[in-house]
Amino acid sequence: MQISSSHVEAIALMLLHVLVIAGVGVRVILTRHAPGSSFAWLLLTAVLPGVGALLYLLIGERPIGRRRTEFARGFFARLPAAVDTLSVEERADPASLAPPWDGLARLATESTGMPLMARSRFSLLDGAEPILRAIIADVDSAQSSVEMEFYIWNAGGTADEVAAALARAVQRGVRVQVLLDAMGSKEFLKTDWPQRMRSQGIDLQAALAVKPWRVPFRRIDLRLHRKIVVVDGRIGYTGSMNLVDPRFFRKTAGVGEWVDAMARAEGPIVGALRTVFLFDWGMQTGQMPAHSYADHRADWAAAGGTQVAQVVMSGPGADETANLRVITQAIASARGSVVLTTPYFVADAALALALENAALRGCEVTLIVPARNDSWLVEYASRWFFEDLSDAGVRILRYTGGLLHTKSITVDGAMALFGTANLDIRSLALNFELMVAIYDAGFAAQLLELQRRYEQDSLPIVVDEWRARPLGERLKEGFAFMAAPLL
Repeated sequence: MQISSSHVEAIALMLLHVLVIAGVGVRVILTRHAPGSSFAWLLLTAVLPGVGALLYLLIGERPIGRRRTEFARGFFARLPAAVDTLSVEERADPASLAPPWDGLARLATESTGMPLMARSRFSLLDGAEPILRAIIADVDSAQSSVEMEFYIWNAGGTADEVAAALARAVQRGVRVQVLLDAMGSKEFLKTDWPQRMRSQGIDLQAALAVKPWRVPFRRIDLRLHRKIVVVDGRIGYTGSMNLVDPRFFRKTAGVGEWVDAMARAEGPIVGALRTVFLFDWGMQTGQMPAHSYADHRADWAAAGGTQVAQVVMSGPGADETANLRVITQAIASARGSVVLTTPYFVADAALALALENAALRGCEVTLIVPARNDSWLVEYASRWFFEDLSDAGVRILRYTGGLLHTKSITVDGAMALFGTANLDIRSLALNFELMVAIYDAGFAAQLLELQRRYEQDSLPIVVDEWRARPLGERLKEGFAFMAAPLL
């Protein structure tokens, strides 16, 4: 029996299809994806083998490249020696915290290698203009160094005045380093601003540049999402705000101005923030820092802080799940209340279950998200969770005053988590992120007051009305949720 060329082609395509599915399947198994993510990748590859295999090659795994991997190993191998330079007064013992925060602090330390810091001081800044003015004032006071990293820098308004302050600092002999995510800041990096800043003596680096020829060796969509400012090693900032003036930022998105908050820090915790900056700077440049916490001891003591806190960094090269571990444990530790704000809520099973469990055991759990989001996919994926969370007793509020971008959690009015991580899969499993765990009722009260102000500009999800939403909306939510494991 003679086999036609068309039959040979069909058999060859079938064998190729099987080999592609098998190849992706083996990689999925060996890289230990979560079951939902594994199934999604296999299904996509089975239905669209070429597309599925290409997407898996681009974003399916989390490699950061050989050089960055070796740098990260070297950095964390040296970190204990740097931590040992802390004095007894600067480093707090987790056992000094009341339960359950002692266990949470131990978990954070074991996950990250970052110590619990004593004698720190935090002040909460609300709104872009006060935040940018405070940064400008501190940069203008700098005597030795300014270190900054942001996901987005956007030209215009008060953001340009920050750049001018950096130029003035260089003129005084201050060393200025700026690290920007290459994708988040791509529009800024296309302007003449980077060249202008470099010509003024500012060392500006673009992190994680997307280069197609590196696709086989490094995932191209891993993003540096952290926001850090460190001035002279004595003053630090972190929080949700990028280096943008909302009046000039994404005005055509149709979501209103972005609403953010930052924390200004003094004391030993600034050393931990600087540790994260040095890690990120070195991951980009390959420069291994000579790192000691003892360099700024006098400045930290002069701050006179009394708050205990620790930095929780997560992402490639570190424990990728550190923030997820700490967030879910903090929620599990709640006995009275949990309030969370996030612009993007696409929870994994552990986070969703932690929120439901807290509500079911009698805690008042409030989740505040924007009423309108700049990401269609994330907005609809978020909505998929609303019914189950509401049924468990979680109160869901939709903020109407703009795109609420603050990432914050308060637990029992006694401790706070504050920083850069969204409550979505990308932040909690992929991006370079950080949160600060602040074990202080005073700061938690300030943050809770801000969260309550967000509540006043929010509309609640009414469960019965939500269940009556159109079938088309439900279908959009379902499709967006099924895509979430691929993100």
